[in-house]
Amino acid sequence: MERFDYIVIGGGSAGSAVAGRLAVDGTRRVCLIEAGGRNNNVFIKTPGFMPFIPQAANYRYETVPQKGLNGRTGYQPRGRGLGGSSAINAMVYIRGNRWDYDNWAAEGCTGWAFDDVLPYFKRAEANERGSNDYHGDGGPLFVEDQKHANPASHAFVDAAAALQLRTNPDFNGERQDGFGLYQVTQHKGERWSAARAYVEPIREQGNFAVRTDTLVEKLVIEDGRVTGVQIKRGGKRETLMARRGVVLSAGAFNSPQILMLSGIGPAAHLKAHGIDVVLDRAGVGGNLQDHIDYVSGWETQSDVPIGSTLKGTLKMAAAVLEHRRKRTGVLTTPYAEAGGFWTVMPGSPAPDVQWHFVPAVLEDHGREKVKAHGFSLHACVLRPESRGTVRLGSKDAAAAPVIDPNFLDDERDMAVLRGGVRLSHRIAEAPPMQAFGPKDRHPVDLNDDAALDAMIRSRADTVYHPVGTCRMGSDADAVVDPMLKLNGLEGLWVADASIMPKLVSGNTNAPSIMIGERCADFVMAAE
Repeated sequence: MERFDYIVIGGGSAGSAVAGRLAVDGTRRVCLIEAGGRNNNVFIKTPGFMPFIPQAANYRYETVPQKGLNGRTGYQPRGRGLGGSSAINAMVYIRGNRWDYDNWAAEGCTGWAFDDVLPYFKRAEANERGSNDYHGDGGPLFVEDQKHANPASHAFVDAAAALQLRTNPDFNGERQDGFGLYQVTQHKGERWSAARAYVEPIREQGNFAVRTDTLVEKLVIEDGRVTGVQIKRGGKRETLMARRGVVLSAGAFNSPQILMLSGIGPAAHLKAHGIDVVLDRAGVGGNLQDHIDYVSGWETQSDVPIGSTLKGTLKMAAAVLEHRRKRTGVLTTPYAEAGGFWTVMPGSPAPDVQWHFVPAVLEDHGREKVKAHGFSLHACVLRPESRGTVRLGSKDAAAAPVIDPNFLDDERDMAVLRGGVRLSHRIAEAPPMQAFGPKDRHPVDLNDDAALDAMIRSRADTVYHPVGTCRMGSDADAVVDPMLKLNGLEGLWVADASIMPKLVSGNTNAPSIMIGERCADFVMAAE
């Protein structure tokens, strides 16, 4: 039975940061456990190969049928392997809005206001633009301007400006609102996942054990304290012990799943699956929030946007050679090259819609191949009111959890999304975009609420930002306290997007890394 000082469950965005920070100085024996592989192949590292990422690196979860989406099941891709979702995402570096964190603090998450978390964002970051009041340049996570952006992406920013929507060169600076090109987590033309930032540089240190292809079945709990984990590797079951504690960083779906498999969760649900109740915590697996998203799409007469036509394929073949030689060119694309934040509803305390512009036609998360050139424009509801759940489908730790985001259950979410889609079309109709000769793939009368709502319900889905299922707070129902310690047991911290009490106004990768950075400090402070 191996013993470590700390065991970190999950090598994703937050888990990589926690494990790396705990292990880097060599004074603690740390074990990082990851269900997937190392994720160090060319399809992971090459940004433009994102459509061809191996299936083994993606859990490819699905939701239960969504009544708000006409009974459709939604697609929920989640990263599997070192780096987690930072190994398969669009690499967009966004922190959220100052208001998000200030609101967390106001609602009981003491110490999580924007001024509290900003130093951790800066500590993590190596921004090629250098350091200033909002950015750091000495961290392990490379953040860079795109090395190549499609002319259509530049035209999108120009089209927004033509509508008097401000251009914003830094969404993580003083102001979030506006439109521009995104910065990305890349370095020298390659994807820079959280694992490349925090794990790979120290993986050979003698105090750091990285166990890939290892499934955590449950926590070991003795006398009110988490003392280890039960794992399965290569068909063999064993127990690893932690002298000082365990950090659970398996993500918004798998962290609550592991807690429930360990007897921590809603008592009636656990008993229904034949699991002995160790701690009755109704909040485990509740409070699920995600960014509901609608993708408008246009085919273009111009072949400047990316396309899977013969000409487009030949261009991409040449781009592969360029990238292999120089790490430059089209294959450095994050696909979501441009975007923006704007307010469409009166009274919003911060921008309520985010856009991601992709200079290619996307259908069904890119799984439906379209032989045309064109562009797509995502619009997502930044602070949804709808709440869902994550539940067990089985006592088998390898089985998928039951995911119910409850999309568009709250009519306020539909009102925001309706406004976002309308602004998408206004931007596409501006002269800079019309120069590409676009044809709407899904025409609808934008002035007809009922028709637009029907279109949204028939096509909307996630933009991949689930959070909230192990909610942080100071109240009795919170799953973890503001120091990320599990309420009701000793020796266990939770560090990933599941602890967010409310979804941030933007992409969740950078905030998850920040949460991992903070948790490492909390853990060390408790020594």
